[in-house]
Amino acid sequence: MKRGDSLYRRLLAWLLVPLLALGGLMVVQAWLEARRTADRAFDRLLEAASLAIAEQVQWQDERLWLDLPPAALEMLATDAEERVFYSLVDREGRFITGNAELPGDTRRDDTGGDTLFYRNIDWQGLSLRLGVRRSRLEDWRQSEPFEIRVAHSREGRDALAGELLRANLAYILAMAALAVGVLLAAIRAALAPLTRLRRAIRARDPRTLAPLDLPLPRELAELRETLNELLARMRRVRANQERFIGDASHQLRTPLAGLSARAELALRQEDPARWHDALVAMQATSARTARLAMQLLSLTRLDNPEYQPEFSALDLNALARQMVREHWASCHRQGIDLGVECAATPVRVAGVEWQLEEALGNLIDNARRYGARCITVRTRATPPTLEVEDDGPGIPESRRMLVLRPFHRGQDGGEGSGLGLAIVDSIARTHGARLRLAAGRQAHGLHVTLTFPEEPS
Repeated sequence: MKRGDSLYRRLLAWLLVPLLALGGLMVVQAWLEARRTADRAFDRLLEAASLAIAEQVQWQDERLWLDLPPAALEMLATDAEERVFYSLVDREGRFITGNAELPGDTRRDDTGGDTLFYRNIDWQGLSLRLGVRRSRLEDWRQSEPFEIRVAHSREGRDALAGELLRANLAYILAMAALAVGVLLAAIRAALAPLTRLRRAIRARDPRTLAPLDLPLPRELAELRETLNELLARMRRVRANQERFIGDASHQLRTPLAGLSARAELALRQEDPARWHDALVAMQATSARTARLAMQLLSLTRLDNPEYQPEFSALDLNALARQMVREHWASCHRQGIDLGVECAATPVRVAGVEWQLEEALGNLIDNARRYGARCITVRTRATPPTLEVEDDGPGIPESRRMLVLRPFHRGQDGGEGSGLGLAIVDSIARTHGARLRLAAGRQAHGLHVTLTFPEEPS
């Protein structure tokens, strides 16, 4: 078996792929959350710095004036050594003072109060986080709006986001390792009953067909019951085979013993007439034994489950005429009237020619051997039907199902082997035909009917 066909590997792949996809989503979510957390932390610094700067704005000499304390910008400095920029802008957007002319924010402020906006910008080749505070100078002499724009580079934010991501990754990796370990253990535990079932089957004696008795989960219990049903069918098949072999050996042993006895008796005689009588009897016995052997071979071939016949289109009219011609001479010598009545139109069926010839030949031969004086082979077109009717002793209704078994004769003392109708029944099942045994005309004799399924038009 190929390694890729392992059920364990399939389950592991089907469960690990979603788990890995979920882990990837968690990593992305952790990275985004780390950036948002770092932005929130540093945005508070921007807010504090812009508020400290705004509190230092004054009105002097008919203009805005700012005396910036060093602590206002020092609060933005971290170990990452970011670059810090600020600017003061009046209501007209004119730059008043600062260490850089930073861009503003186009969003409107509908509250009319002190408002702070944040956004990421690319300015002179630098990636900055910009905070714009819109405020108003409030004193008893002047009410002048202005903007404080503060920005710093992202080194500190990126460093903090990296630290947070690494902490989250350690947690995610630990959870992933735990999940994979639990998953592996769960798959092994789930497949353990299947392993026990495999070992129990492998450890059994090949000759043992006893049912499996092994506690299993519900899903595998259904498999166990299916195996037990298969074993039960195999036991029945083996029992039938053993019974068939025993019956066949008994049936063959009797005529062979008779041949040996007659030959031994003839050797003790000196009269040629006795030799002639013994040879006649031996010839009849050998003929019956040969026919019995042929029937045994036919029944064995038909009962082979691996045998898959190839059907072809056949005409039952031609088949009936052919078999009547073949058996007419033997019936005529015994004074038996053998005839055929065919349908006016061809009767087409899908079947195996040699099997249908065997079935029809067995029906004619059974009627001849069991004392019929008139045998009629008949075909019907709708539905396709093949019939054999005779005026012999017939078969009681209580025994009609029994005679379909091998070596069961319709009556005691007949010349038949008890295989003819069993062969006909096997051939009927192979062709999907319905076999029916009934009394002949005026409740006398036997009327055998094979009704075939109609071919689709």
